[in-house]
Amino acid sequence: MMGQERGGRGGTGEHTGEEPRFMPGFGEYDLEGGEEAKEVHRRKVETERSDSVKESIRYWQKSDQISRSLNTTKKTLEEVVGLGQGFDIVFREMTFGGKKTGLLFINGFVKDAILQEILKRLTYLTPEDLSLGALRSFFDLYIPHIQVEKTEELSKAIDSVLVGMSVFFIEGEQSAILLDTRSYPVRSPEEPSLERVVRGARDGFTETLVTNVILVRRRLRDPGVKFEVMKVGRRSQTDVCIAYIDDIVDKVLVDAVKEKVRAVELDGIPLADKQLEEAIIKKRWNPYPMVRYSERPDVVASHLMEGRVVIFVDTSPSVMILPTSFFDLCQHAEENRQTPFMGTYLRWVRFFGIFASLFLLPLWLLVVIHPELKPEALNFIGPQKMARIPLIAQFLLVEFGVDLMRMAAVHTPTPLASAMGLIAAILIGDIAVKSGLFVNEVVLYMAVAAIGMFATPSYELGLANRAVRLTMIILVAIFGAPGFIGGITAFMIFLSLQRSFNTSYLWPFIPFNAKAMAAIIFRVPVLTSKQRPSMNKTRDRTRMPREKRDS
Repeated sequence: MMGQERGGRGGTGEHTGEEPRFMPGFGEYDLEGGEEAKEVHRRKVETERSDSVKESIRYWQKSDQISRSLNTTKKTLEEVVGLGQGFDIVFREMTFGGKKTGLLFINGFVKDAILQEILKRLTYLTPEDLSLGALRSFFDLYIPHIQVEKTEELSKAIDSVLVGMSVFFIEGEQSAILLDTRSYPVRSPEEPSLERVVRGARDGFTETLVTNVILVRRRLRDPGVKFEVMKVGRRSQTDVCIAYIDDIVDKVLVDAVKEKVRAVELDGIPLADKQLEEAIIKKRWNPYPMVRYSERPDVVASHLMEGRVVIFVDTSPSVMILPTSFFDLCQHAEENRQTPFMGTYLRWVRFFGIFASLFLLPLWLLVVIHPELKPEALNFIGPQKMARIPLIAQFLLVEFGVDLMRMAAVHTPTPLASAMGLIAAILIGDIAVKSGLFVNEVVLYMAVAAIGMFATPSYELGLANRAVRLTMIILVAIFGAPGFIGGITAFMIFLSLQRSFNTSYLWPFIPFNAKAMAAIIFRVPVLTSKQRPSMNKTRDRTRMPREKRDS
C-alpha cells in the first residue's frame, strides 16, 4: 500500500496506452487454495516504495488511467486507499439505466442531502435515456449539480476524494465524474481572543479555508483580489492559499512567496501555519517573528490594501501577513477604531508598555548594583534592605514563575483560571515578600513588565521580548553598566540585520523615513494618509482615486 518506506521502486513508467488492468496474482488470488498467490501478493505489498498516489496506482495497475472495469478499479482502490479496511471510505455500487456504477466518497465529508438528490434523480433513468452514451448523458443531462467535472486519471479522482469530493465511476468508461459535495466540520466565526476590540467587527477566522476567504472577500469586493491555492505536504496535502491584490502588490514578492511554498518538502503540516512559516522563513533560532499573525478579517483586508501578501492555511484560524516589521507588530486594530487623538494616545501607552517589558527590570537592577548612577531625585528607588536570595536569582525565579503561571492558565479550565491566578499572584507573591525571600520592588517591577508583555499586540513578539529581557538582566548582573550598554547595542544591531522578505525589520527607523516614522508614532487621520507604505514596494502607491489624486 502507499505510504511504505521511501527510496525503493516507484511507479512503472509512463502510460503506454494499454487498458489498465490489475496485475494477476497480486490481488486476484483464490481464497480457497491460492496460498502461493497470497504470498506473492504479500511480498508485493511489502516491496512497494511509492512516494505519491500516482506512483502507487501505476505500481498496482501499470497505468494512471481509469480502467473500464469497475472490478479492476475497486481492487486498485483496495491497495491504494485501503478500501474495505476502514469504515470511512465508501464505494457504493449501483445500477442506473442498466449501467453499473460506483460512487466513491469519504463518510462524513459529503453532504448527504446533495448526494441523495443526485441519486434519486438517477434512479428514474432507463436504458433509452443513455442512448447518447452513459458518461455524456450523466454529465450533461442527468446529474443535477453545479460543481461537476470529468477526469481520466485515477490519481486525480483519489486526491479529490481525500479532500472531500465524491467520484462517480461508470462501467465501460475510462473517465470518472467528480462531484463537489464537500461538507467540512466548521464552527461559527467568533471574535479572536488575542485581538479583541471595544468597537468593531466581532467575526474572526475559523479552521475552514473557504470560510476565511469569504470573510475577506466580504470586505474587499475588488476583482483584483486573487486567491491562489496550492498543496503542501506529501501526505497531508494541506491547502495553502496565497492572497494579494493584483494591481497593488509587488509581483516580485508574490513570485518569491510562491516559490518558497512550492519548495517545501515535508510529509505534512498538521500544525498548519506555524510549520509552514518555519519551512519558508528558515529563521532557525531567531526568536523574533518574521511574519505577522492575525485572526481578524478586517486587519487582513487592510493589509492587503497596503500591498501585503497573506497566506491562509487550511485548518488554521490564523493567517500570515508578510512582509512585516518590528513596529508593525506593535500596532493594534483598536487604535484605528478610535479618533486619531485617542488612537495616538493608546499607541503611545502601548509603546511605553513594550519598552517597559524590555528595559525596566535591567535598568532597575543596574541602578541597584551601581547606586552612583542614580540621580538624587531617584534616591527612593532600590530596596531598603536586601532579601535572603540574591537579586539575580530573584529576577530569574520571578520570570520563570510568571511563565509557569501563564502556562498553567492555558491548561486550567476556564472556571478555575481566575482562582488559580489569584492564588499564584497574590498569595504566593505576598508570602514570598513577607518571609524575606524576595524584595517587594522586584515583584512590583516584574508585574509592570509582565503587563507590558501582555499589552504587546503580537503574542510572538511579546515572547521574544521576554527572552531579550532575561538576557539583559544576566548581562547587567555580570558586567554592570557595560553589560547594559553592550546588550542594548547588540539588540539594535541584531534587529537591524533582520529582514522579512527583503524588507528591513526596523523600517522606517532603519533605513530612516521621517514621514513613515511619523505615521508610526502618530495615528494619522484616514484622509491624511494618501500613500501606501513604501516598504511594500507597491505598484500603485496612492490610496486615493485619480480625480482626488489630481485635485
